[in-house]
Amino acid sequence: MSTTASGKSGTWRNWGGNVAARPVREVAPASVEELSAAVRKAAEDGLTVKAVGSGHSFTSIAATGGVLIRPQLLTGIRSIDRDAMTVTVEAGTPLKRLNLALAREGLSLTNMGDIMEQTVSGATSTGTHGTGRESASIAAQIKGLELVTGDGSLLTCSEKENPEVFAAARIGLGALGVITAITFAVEPVFLLTAREEPMPFDRVLAEFDQLWAENEHFEFYWFPHTGNTNTKRNNRSAGPEQPVGRLAGWFEDEFLSNGVFQAANWVGRTAPAAIPTIAKVSSRALSARTYTDIPYKVFTSPRRVRFVEMEYAVPREALADTLREIRAMVDRSRFRISFPVEVRTAPADDITLSTASARDSAYIAVHMFKGTPYQAYFTAAERIFTAHEGRPHWGKVHTRDAAYFAEVYPRFGEFTALRDRLDPDRLFQNDYLRRVLGE
Repeated sequence: MSTTASGKSGTWRNWGGNVAARPVREVAPASVEELSAAVRKAAEDGLTVKAVGSGHSFTSIAATGGVLIRPQLLTGIRSIDRDAMTVTVEAGTPLKRLNLALAREGLSLTNMGDIMEQTVSGATSTGTHGTGRESASIAAQIKGLELVTGDGSLLTCSEKENPEVFAAARIGLGALGVITAITFAVEPVFLLTAREEPMPFDRVLAEFDQLWAENEHFEFYWFPHTGNTNTKRNNRSAGPEQPVGRLAGWFEDEFLSNGVFQAANWVGRTAPAAIPTIAKVSSRALSARTYTDIPYKVFTSPRRVRFVEMEYAVPREALADTLREIRAMVDRSRFRISFPVEVRTAPADDITLSTASARDSAYIAVHMFKGTPYQAYFTAAERIFTAHEGRPHWGKVHTRDAAYFAEVYPRFGEFTALRDRLDPDRLFQNDYLRRVLGE
């Protein structure tokens, strides 16, 4: 899906179209030195600073009325260390470009999300993740990073260098500074076999623990107003490589999943009463298939139908109860939901504000088609998520504040104390960070 943000008439808009901002000025630095100078100049002028990537967050995490940093000139791989099995990449590099470059070098990230239009700094700063039994989010694969802090100086961190910054900055929300480069762990490129097949909702929940335990990567989509899901299992394979055929891929991934799905959502937006029938058809449109390919071609998919999204991480053991409550809420309401509910998992990690910090997690994402009222549905879903101590994705719609996060993140105070040290003047502040982190 295209995630280019618009700068028309001085207004920046996100991909989902639900956030807009009018910065005083935009800067596209071509070097770390130029970025540092832009940060110092903003401080002199009394302006706040935010960096923006692809605009794919549905929150206003990157919005600013001050100086907007566009990192499109800070792209590309700086270095590859085959002894340490790491790659250092400029912060504005799109994940798509990184994945292609790594594949050419015979390398790969261990895990990734299901789209690759985001920049590496935007994806990691908001906690972008895929699904995995043992392999965690993109940020959890970071081995080091550098960022420009509030005084314009460059700070590098890793497990050995400034480890307290490293613990937090891997998912830093843009609150600690502007990331300039990230070092990722990589491994030799490998093959994944993907098995996609429909499965009844009740069976998925009844067998979820087994499905999770038996597969390296398991996820599913439930279609509201139906008892149907589509499941996907990805596991490492010795080969041979058997990619989806070009014609079959176009028909299922482009024509059905994007073209026909887009048309169905247009119909549903105009005639909501038709949505349950459309959902039943949509949930049966894709047939089972199995294919084997390199990781980014298995993990990621084209997503061209625009939407607005809320996603919460709940304790993995609470997944089945949470989903049953979501289904009951939809069934007893007048909501008409044309987008499937996406379910993924992640193991516990050690990142201060990771949604999987210190607990095995399950992710439940609810969506609404762009231009369709979403607030009532999301509010009802959020009540259920928060009742299970859910942690919202930092880049997706939610209404939680600092008081809530202090309750669900055991190390929340560590992050805010570090922020006080690195950005005491709140140069990187905006309304969103004021809400979620406090003053």
